[in-house]
Amino acid sequence: MANISDGVWVTMMTPFTDDGEIDYKGVDALLEWYINSGVDGIFAVCQSNEMFLLTFDERRALAKHVIEIVGDKTEVIVSGNVENSLDLQIKEARALAELGPKAVVFVSNRLEAEGQEFKKSADRIMSQMPARMPLGIYECPHPEKRLLTDGECEYLAKSGRFVFLKDTSCDLSTMERRAEIVAGSPFKLYNANAATLYGTLVCGYSGYCGVMGNYHPDLYVWLCKNVGDERSKRLEKYLGLMSVMECRAYPKSAKRYLKLFEGLDINEFCRSTKAPVASSVDFELGALCEISREMREYIF
Repeated sequence: MANISDGVWVTMMTPFTDDGEIDYKGVDALLEWYINSGVDGIFAVCQSNEMFLLTFDERRALAKHVIEIVGDKTEVIVSGNVENSLDLQIKEARALAELGPKAVVFVSNRLEAEGQEFKKSADRIMSQMPARMPLGIYECPHPEKRLLTDGECEYLAKSGRFVFLKDTSCDLSTMERRAEIVAGSPFKLYNANAATLYGTLVCGYSGYCGVMGNYHPDLYVWLCKNVGDERSKRLEKYLGLMSVMECRAYPKSAKRYLKLFEGLDINEFCRSTKAPVASSVDFELGALCEISREMREYIF
């Protein structure tokens, strides 16, 4: 099986039209911005793109479009196992695997839906997914966060099939322990939490996979590649502080940021919320933009 790249895996959002349909022109603009920012990979179907509110046909069509447009410019992984039935999850995951992503990623909490047992579900997935398709796990917070146990991390690492974990534990001691458990295996760990990112890169994590990649991914790209640089510690502090924007009506606020400050022609529409972004958030987004520019001047 092919390995996946270290570095920054951005959690892709879905641009929509005013009437709530996928805006593929906006998708293309967003993909171009990601690629120009230097990201190492795109997580094309995930919670950031509101996968729980997309039909399977929409998830598959979006994944197919992203893989085709991106080509060899960067790597693409996909998730989307939002159903309760494991049989249906695997059926849909096999259909996504046919599109040729770098890996197919399973949501951890779905592996225990309808009373299923995690390891048995993982065994079924490994036996029924294409043998040469790398697999991953995503500790998605919706509909409930289900973190892996140490034993499950070891089990997946030893399987040889799992190559990706989006870690949402946000706990440095947990992540340090996980890094020790999977060391030497193909199971790579990616931190979703900006505040602890530097510490996890030091202890062996392979990169970053979090929502702040939708604001200033180039800063995360630099940090992941320059942990030994003395400037990285200062940058990490700013990134951790700026990551409080995750709590500001995301992903709508991120779409607004890209429209106002990056010039992307995308709509702010989200299926997950009809509420407008508070006017005060614009001041916060403006400050984030200014500090991001200052950090670029500092490191580049």
